[in-house]
Amino acid sequence: MNILIVEDEPQAAERITTLTTKLMRDATIVSRLDSVRQSVAWLKSNPPPDLILMDIQLADGLSFEIFDHVSVTSSVIFTTAYNEYALKAFKVNSIDYILKPVDEQELHQAFRKWEGLRAAPSSQKMMESISYAMQMLTKKYKERFVIKVGEHLKSVEVLDILFFFSQEKATFAQTNDQRKHILDFTMDQLEGLLDPKRFFRINRKYLVGVDAIQDMISYTNSRLRLVLKNCDDNDVIVARERVQEFKDWLDR
Repeated sequence: MNILIVEDEPQAAERITTLTTKLMRDATIVSRLDSVRQSVAWLKSNPPPDLILMDIQLADGLSFEIFDHVSVTSSVIFTTAYNEYALKAFKVNSIDYILKPVDEQELHQAFRKWEGLRAAPSSQKMMESISYAMQMLTKKYKERFVIKVGEHLKSVEVLDILFFFSQEKATFAQTNDQRKHILDFTMDQLEGLLDPKRFFRINRKYLVGVDAIQDMISYTNSRLRLVLKNCDDNDVIVARERVQEFKDWLDR
């Protein structure tokens, strides 16, 4: 069984290689590539592998661009640091995805799924899924909010917002100038409108920007307490189930 790995982070590539050879005893890693350009060249000049483990964000662009230049008939399992919201399109047919850091059990389940769908994927369905997911991943995130201030309207740049929070069934944006503005959005809606590289939902109440974090303190039950700029709340807590994902987000 021939497997191709496309991953631009050396440490991640090494981990995927180690786990793959451990979980798939009959697997042969035919090559490890780290860019769109390398992958296109390799796929054009080599027989298609049985399976490709492919990172989405490569050094020279999104790996989806590979499909614009060469016909890919192999099954594909994507690895990515993007959140699940942006990748719902991938849970179809033989396409699967794994969030980084790659977990051994999740990779094992992806291999089992692939073996159960061993037949070659429908090219049309695969391209439709990739096209849709690429649109979501490259979409323009909200850059400003129009806010009502008395009888006036004010435009507030997202760059000026430190964090968002909910209070008494209302949603607010806290800005650098120590003001809070009520918004006509729910926290769930905001999570889909904002760039996930800049904002993280730490719990049901808070969606924090990376620039808002002044301090992080270990808290009870393996949680974290945050000290945020322009925030009087002393109980800004990262939910326990979100702590590891939060750390990974900060470490990107």
